[in-house]
Amino acid sequence: MKPRLPGSSAVPGSRLSRLMRFGSLASGVVGGMLAEGARQLSQGKRPVFSDLLLTPGNAQRVAEQLSQLRGAAMKIGQLLSMDAGDLLPSELSDILARLRSDAHPMPMSQLVAVLEESWGKGWEGRFDRFSFTPLAAASIGQVHSAQGKDGQRLAIKVQYPGVRESISSDVDNVATLLRMSGLLPPGMDVVPLLHEAKRQLQDEADYLKEATHLRRFHQLLADSPDFLVPRGYAEFSTPNILVMSFADGGPLESLEHAPQAERDRVITLLFGLLLREVFEFQCVQTDPNFANYRYQQETGQIVLLDFGATRLYSRDGTEAFRRLLVAGWRDDRAAITEAALEVGYFQHETLAKHRLLLTDLICQACEPLRHQGAYDFAISDLAGRLRDAGWQLGADRDFWHTPPVAVLFLHRKVAGLYMLAAKLKARVDVRRLFEPYVM
Repeated sequence: MKPRLPGSSAVPGSRLSRLMRFGSLASGVVGGMLAEGARQLSQGKRPVFSDLLLTPGNAQRVAEQLSQLRGAAMKIGQLLSMDAGDLLPSELSDILARLRSDAHPMPMSQLVAVLEESWGKGWEGRFDRFSFTPLAAASIGQVHSAQGKDGQRLAIKVQYPGVRESISSDVDNVATLLRMSGLLPPGMDVVPLLHEAKRQLQDEADYLKEATHLRRFHQLLADSPDFLVPRGYAEFSTPNILVMSFADGGPLESLEHAPQAERDRVITLLFGLLLREVFEFQCVQTDPNFANYRYQQETGQIVLLDFGATRLYSRDGTEAFRRLLVAGWRDDRAAITEAALEVGYFQHETLAKHRLLLTDLICQACEPLRHQGAYDFAISDLAGRLRDAGWQLGADRDFWHTPPVAVLFLHRKVAGLYMLAAKLKARVDVRRLFEPYVM
């Protein structure tokens, strides 16, 4: 019997075993409701249905089971925690936030089975050393370190078994569970999110596709000494295993107490990179998870990781988006409305009141572009204002139009960068960075 890794748990590989986990989770939530109802009755209180659902215990059950299922189940928790934000009950939101970085690793026996299935028996002969203890475990796979025969230190991402095959059913099961349990706010439309989650997860679960994106960014940023992109090893990679050079570094959040100039430099570089991705590369890594960045203190380089969520954009699409930002940069509301229609934020039949709300929302989002000098994200309440304005628009049942998915993913990336800038209390001259793209 091979030993389990600390804190490891086997990934349910078959659809039946995963469905049984969802059934167990549902019954656990019901059991928690009954226990809480009995407790409140014993105290002479009249139980309220929503209060029985939204207990810390039930939220804990949901987060723990999603973490053990990994894959699409865990990814939905991550997307909900990042995209819904304050729209979720605090009991659920706080615990789901853990899913952005925490997952149970596979036990060694399951890991070895995945490696043998992909590389065959005797795969150990490819390496001088292979560490079975994972460096990190996330929603789709876990990362191990190794040393190649040439002495090169490697990072090896191994996908959990059954993840790719379970994506569609897992997403549907999680949505049904959260909706039936009442853990999603009434009226919250998650259909576009769930549809896109399936497509994005299929892409992220294709490690050969990610290897292509990794190679593309390695080439695109070869002239940028401020960034470090690992080198991919196509000869070792498979649809379930991605092998790349090891790039050390600490989490960007560790810069929270670094000198102001260092924090400003890092966030300025990331804003500049985003502009290059959109307007020069037409190729954007759209996952805003902070864990996708590392920082090398000794070299000052930002390490870029995880290119599974990379999207390609057409030149026409990015040009329309550029015109929208230029209109926002100039604070030209008429031009914003015209460009917003071109991008797809609304249609010709959109009500005038909704056009005004959207124009105002876009105008607010462009605030850093209009600011003269360094924009101080530490004291800005922009993120909250945008969230409130977006919720006001989304709560209007007469407004059902959803912007194109490609634009929504740009929103996610920008919002994630705003969040990181606020967390590091950075000051960035966004206007100066954007000026080369104003024509």
